Amino acid sequence: MDQNSKTAKESVVTMTELVLPNDTNMFGNLMGGRLMYWMDIAAALSAMKHCGTPVVTASVDNISFENPIKLGNAVHIQARVSRAFNTSMEIFMSVWGEDALHQYKYKSNEAYFTFVALDPNGKPRKVPNLIPETEDEVKLFEGALRRRQVRLILGGKMQPNDATELKALFTK
Repeated sequence: MDQNSKTAKESVVTMTELVLPNDTNMFGNLMGGRLMYWMDIAAALSAMKHCGTPVVTASVDNISFENPIKLGNAVHIQARVSRAFNTSMEIFMSVWGEDALHQYKYKSNEAYFTFVALDPNGKPRKVPNLIPETEDEVKLFEGALRRRQVRLILGGKMQPNDATELKALFTK
């Protein structure tokens, strides 16, 4: 591994929050916006660990909530870099709740955020390469290029015909 590369495990951040009354909606569930705020912080910390520079959020992929997190439960957010591109990084997050009273953990959701590294002048700067090591890390790494192409197409920065990784899924 060269000095311009890092492993996914080097970027892992696990953040834990307690769901308090001010964090909930009228049903006693954690508000989605509050969770997204915490996820943005965890993802930024992971991206900063990877590149060692300030970062900004570039995009947030679809966030679907599988299970609500209740008042009084803990929220655990694990973030790690799934792929590094030139100046941007895709961060994969898994979120789960923990009911301490009944002694169980449950999955809440997963999401991908994209961050861009900045130089001292606020301009994008090159980030270290990512070396996936585990089977899960390789799957996330390989899928990241397709997810990036979807983001670029939806953002108007790529023409669908130029999305070779996506097209390969549908043509032989």
